[in-house]
Amino acid sequence: MDKLAMLETMAAMQAAHNEHVHPEWRTQRYEYYRAVWIECGELLDHFGWKWWKHQQADLNQVKLELVDIWHFGMSDLLRDGALKPNVVDLLTVDPIDDPSGDALRDAIEDLAEATLQSKAFPIGLFARVMQVLPLPFDELFRLYVGKNVLNEFRQDHGYQSGTYLKTWAGREDNEHLIELLDEIDDPATAVKDLYEMLEGRYALAKSAS
Repeated sequence: MDKLAMLETMAAMQAAHNEHVHPEWRTQRYEYYRAVWIECGELLDHFGWKWWKHQQADLNQVKLELVDIWHFGMSDLLRDGALKPNVVDLLTVDPIDDPSGDALRDAIEDLAEATLQSKAFPIGLFARVMQVLPLPFDELFRLYVGKNVLNEFRQDHGYQSGTYLKTWAGREDNEHLIELLDEIDDPATAVKDLYEMLEGRYALAKSAS
């Protein structure tokens, strides 16, 4: 699958998920920008920024938080009709050499600051975070598909009503997702396979609790 096809696939999946949340999502004036800067803070918590205590960066969760930002950013772009083919070029970034922790923290803060000032999604600064982390476009796509399936799973199991259990067997569902993604070996059936694996693990965890 080429990168333009990957972008189109992500756009279609995001639009479908947004419709699952609310059929008229394009006219609801949801503050996607607010979700973006909040997720920036959550990303930093997984990466570590507290000088007064020991922190170990969890790069898998850092990447998933960046994928969460992409969910909201893409929603903003889709609503504004700004998700154009050139987005592929913007997000095809070469990793920088030997990135530092401060470089990532600065890039995230720049993204959060610009998002707050513009109340929109600054895709160029998002691409900068991808470059510094680094998170190549192909990996963004893989993780996006996985997190989109998890988001659909959450909606189907009571996320909006408050009955969904985000922590299973002592771990958050994002952690289970990372493990299960490593078991997926057929891209053609990845969405179906991953959903069924989440279903099975979730049911087992609930029955044991």
